[in-house]
Amino acid sequence: MIAIVAPRVDWTSIAPVVVLVAAALLIVLFKAISRDRVRTYEPALLIGVLGLALSAFYLTKQWSVVVDGGPSDALAHMTALDGFSVFISVIVIISAILMLLLSSEYLVARGIESRPEYVALVLMSAAGMLVMAGANDLIVVFVALEVLSIPLYVLAAYDRTRARSLEAGIKYFVLGAFSSAIFLYGVALVYGATGTTSLEGIQTFLATRVLVNEGSLIAGMVLLLVGLAFKVAAVPFHMWTPDVYEGSPSPVTAFMASATKAAGFAALLRILYTALAQYSSDWRQLIFALALVTLLGGTFGALWQTDLKRLLAYSSIAHAGYILIGVQAGTAKGLQSSLVYLFVYAFMTIGAFAIVVALGGTDDLHAISDLRAYGRRRPVIAALLAFFLLAQAGIPPTAGFIAKLGVFAAAAGAHSYALLIAGVVTSVIAAFFYLRVILTMYAAADEQELPDELETAPTWPAIGVPVAAVLAICVVMTVWVGVLPTIIIDFARDASLIF
Repeated sequence: MIAIVAPRVDWTSIAPVVVLVAAALLIVLFKAISRDRVRTYEPALLIGVLGLALSAFYLTKQWSVVVDGGPSDALAHMTALDGFSVFISVIVIISAILMLLLSSEYLVARGIESRPEYVALVLMSAAGMLVMAGANDLIVVFVALEVLSIPLYVLAAYDRTRARSLEAGIKYFVLGAFSSAIFLYGVALVYGATGTTSLEGIQTFLATRVLVNEGSLIAGMVLLLVGLAFKVAAVPFHMWTPDVYEGSPSPVTAFMASATKAAGFAALLRILYTALAQYSSDWRQLIFALALVTLLGGTFGALWQTDLKRLLAYSSIAHAGYILIGVQAGTAKGLQSSLVYLFVYAFMTIGAFAIVVALGGTDDLHAISDLRAYGRRRPVIAALLAFFLLAQAGIPPTAGFIAKLGVFAAAAGAHSYALLIAGVVTSVIAAFFYLRVILTMYAAADEQELPDELETAPTWPAIGVPVAAVLAICVVMTVWVGVLPTIIIDFARDASLIF
């Protein structure tokens, strides 16, 4: 009989994922053995935060291993340990921690804090994102895509008392399953053209052979792009984003806008820059068109929005277009600028949704018109929201300016001047809908025109400690990267070079 040789398991390379999965299983086990009268959410939250902190600790050890010994792989070359995977994993872990802090106050306010499986779902989704960041095989990318997506479908519909939340979960599930099928079909076509699903294997095959018939490979490449474009909310595969962002609980929306986008771009960048590097002239044209329509669709779609969460949803679509500008460059500078943008955007968008959590709102709706005179009645909330909106607009000296400057410089270096001009023009147009919200908050109004609840609203809003901590972290990081961006830029450069 032929002996079965098991693949070597490098536990250092998968330790962050193992820790998150173990923490999620521990929460489920704790819920199963505890009595009904015992409050289980607080212990679950503690286990979740400790699990994320331990995972972050192992990420620092991974970075040390990569710096000292260079990139490596594990599990029969199915996963990679390099600077790129560590960088994306850092974004995911930070986003998950901030999301749980926001949830601790949001769930209590909604009266749905008694279900600890919420934390377990967040941890499992984050584990899938970490796997996707280091996936070195198309099959692993698909499995990671499903692991991160299925918990998000449940989290989007978690507030069962709201019809909008249930609707968001159903829409996300149906369209997510459809996009996963498209991605899997693309995997099958690429496998048929190259005979392997390994990213390194595909790269080697295309570098050493000339395909007589490239139809299957090109079709597979297009389908892979379509499947991942759905996850990063790129036009025209963005149709789920406004409704899901509006209907989902606000902390879940913040998690999707930051961590899910980072994981989706991680898979996109790794596939394009490694497996399909020989076909960069082909996929750069596709990314050019995708970036252009995403910039236009996200920017002009936001102009007509009257709800703050829907406006932030279209803003997220537009930001995906800016990141695609860096991807389209096809250079090390483009990869570096995309990583910096993903890092910066996580703090800007989580900070904005933290304000949404602080605002409260009936049925989690936040009409922009209801923000009128918040600058006078609730100056702290108004000032913080204005700050994060200006950062997303790219106003210096915030981190948003550094992020946009980086992708524009990468586009100029790659001679993508048409895309550079489109990015600059849409940035100017986007400033309008950001300023519209700010002007609404600081617009003068007669006492009779003010909402009734503002008549007795305190000047200093009742923001809980967890939300205040999230806001403080996001403000500090947004200002720090905007004023002293060297550390993050060097981190992204090292990650891209090692990758």
